[in-house]
Amino acid sequence: MSRLESFIRRMTAQKDILNFVIGEISNVEGPVLELGLGNGRTYDHLRENLLGREIFVFDRAINASPQSVPDGDHMILGEIRDTLAFCGPRVKAEAALIHCDLGSGDPTTDLATKAWIPPLLNARTAVGGIVVSGLPLDLPDFVELDLPDGIQKKRYFLYRKL
Repeated sequence: MSRLESFIRRMTAQKDILNFVIGEISNVEGPVLELGLGNGRTYDHLRENLLGREIFVFDRAINASPQSVPDGDHMILGEIRDTLAFCGPRVKAEAALIHCDLGSGDPTTDLATKAWIPPLLNARTAVGGIVVSGLPLDLPDFVELDLPDGIQKKRYFLYRKL
């Protein structure tokens, strides 16, 4: 498979998963946390499809086009490991959805992320809330959900907090 075909499949899977979880969180109160703004595509998709729900975005730096960046109250800059740990006074509520797009493709970096991120996700996710991750995570207080039909296993991982 070409890199272009792989990219298209990944983007299609991401959109299908986000659309699926948007329905799954309709009865769960709380904001959405987008961990990793990147170029802003998923933030923009969430903003368009979750009207009225606050979305907080965490990243080290802004590299997205201006129309795909949240306002200053909802953009949290810094190391996600630090800012997510101490965002409670700003975010004020546990999240209905956390989209955790922090995979780097580097096995050592991803292994480190898989070690520090689970306790932070547990602390920031509302009961019934969902974590969407590009990395498999050890989340003891969560149950892993099946991916929507047509999405290749291990491409993404979905977890609902018990």
